Amino acid sequence: MDHPRFLSGQMLLAMPGIGDPRFERAVVAMCSHDPDGALGIGVGRTIPEIRLHGLLAQVEIDVGVAPDVPVHVGGPVEPQRGFVLHGQDWGGQDTLHVGKRWALTGTLDVLRAIAAGRGPRQFVVALGYAGWTGGQLDMEMTRHGWFATPGTDALLFDTPTEGRWDGLFRAAGVDTRMLASEAGHA
Repeated sequence: MDHPRFLSGQMLLAMPGIGDPRFERAVVAMCSHDPDGALGIGVGRTIPEIRLHGLLAQVEIDVGVAPDVPVHVGGPVEPQRGFVLHGQDWGGQDTLHVGKRWALTGTLDVLRAIAAGRGPRQFVVALGYAGWTGGQLDMEMTRHGWFATPGTDALLFDTPTEGRWDGLFRAAGVDTRMLASEAGHA
């Protein structure tokens, strides 16, 4: 299989035995990856005590018509900072468009638009992000840590959080019951 050199627009799936409990069964939507580093948003685990309505109240935005969806653990870096991963049907100040797949906004204008019913049709809200320095993710990809797959927007936006890891592996033709927690050595 031909893999792109950089993983922007791809989904990273943690392999069993990744070695870091923060990333066990992690699903990361890669938003930026180049020689200087990488940034992704975790979409495989939610924060049980925080939902969108509570988050909107914290930033003093009236909930309006916003659905009270779960808030995801975006990653261990800057866990107090919010991000909205969303479809390409909306853009605001500082929106990063990730290829033709999705967009990422880290400013309050997207939350205001969602509350007002003018925001993106599909979105995932997260606190924090996963970040790698230049070459770090490339090195991790050579070890038993991550599996990259294009995935589908339906698996990202329409699949319940707890089904994304298995669903993305299944879509890539991988039976997760057959995965080992250690890399083989030849």
